[in-house]
Amino acid sequence: MIRRFIGIAAVAIMMVSCNEQKTAYVDTTVLVKEYKEMKDVEAELTSKSDSVRKQLDSVAKVFQQEVQAYQSQMNSMSEAQRKEKEQELMQKQQMLQQQQQMVGNKLREQSNTVMDSLVTKIKDYVKDYGKENNYTYIFGSNESANIMYAEDGLDITQEILSELNEEYGGVEETEKEEVEDEM
Repeated sequence: MIRRFIGIAAVAIMMVSCNEQKTAYVDTTVLVKEYKEMKDVEAELTSKSDSVRKQLDSVAKVFQQEVQAYQSQMNSMSEAQRKEKEQELMQKQQMLQQQQQMVGNKLREQSNTVMDSLVTKIKDYVKDYGKENNYTYIFGSNESANIMYAEDGLDITQEILSELNEEYGGVEETEKEEVEDEM
């Protein structure tokens, strides 16, 4: 009877240990903020946005000068000339606003497309990482606290971040930062 109980207990323990699930979590906020490719893309988008803004500002400045010229000359114009010039200026202002809106929309679309692509890349990487390292689950955590508590050893954010940056080519940056931190 005791042997039978020990045998059943041994089988039960083996079954439980075979079914043990390996879990971890990734702080998605840290991953997105510290991923070198994400930083590079954000810098590129910011640069592009600044460039476009400068171009639009120069066009707006020319328009503003044209408005000021009209205001200084309007007293010497006939009523018909003033109406014609005001109509022309209103059309230019509407075109300028439409152009600004179109460019803003285009930049937002480009930004969303690139960011969505990077998020998909990160998700795919985490999925592959989980398969390669025999994880049953890898949870994502962020400011909205999807994970309220986890044991200390379950956070694999830095491992994944290091590998993503290495794959992208960010090893040199990471090493430079470590050297600077030591100084």
